[in-house]
Amino acid sequence: MAELLTMARPYAKAVFELARDEGKFADWSALLGGLAQAVRDPAVAQWIGHPAIGRGQLSQILIDALGSRLSPEGANLVKLLGEYNRLVLAPAISDEYETLRAEAEKRVDVEITTAVVVDAAQQKVLADAIAKRLAREVAVSWKTDESLLAGAVIRAGDLVIDGSVVGELDRLRQELAA
Repeated sequence: MAELLTMARPYAKAVFELARDEGKFADWSALLGGLAQAVRDPAVAQWIGHPAIGRGQLSQILIDALGSRLSPEGANLVKLLGEYNRLVLAPAISDEYETLRAEAEKRVDVEITTAVVVDAAQQKVLADAIAKRLAREVAVSWKTDESLLAGAVIRAGDLVIDGSVVGELDRLRQELAA
């Protein structure tokens, strides 16, 4: 997996720079997402790297399938990936591109898991506090996990804030054991 990400990163960075220069972040997100979805499809995945089908043939099939979602630059990307037998990288390129885009747009996806359902007013207060702390626009997804007993666990990228009772008990247990 790490090797795929390492190979995908230069492609994602190049696409990101092109999207930034053209002001077309959303267009490239749609294109890369569509390409990644197509490559993950078992009907397509079985042909990637298969000796019975030429690299150019598979690229052209994908270009035809994506149709109007592809700009000329997008079609060139698909051809390039196909030519160098890198179509398998499409999902990793898409993921890395989205990471770069979120960073540039100062946006972060946040997952908040609470022990009980939180009402809308409290959700807004908590989301605003997280946005202020991270100095970013946040897109919050809410989950409920009764095993937390009380409190919440907040995940934003690599940042994890565990304010649950279970987390506090675990920290206390570790301190007592030390």
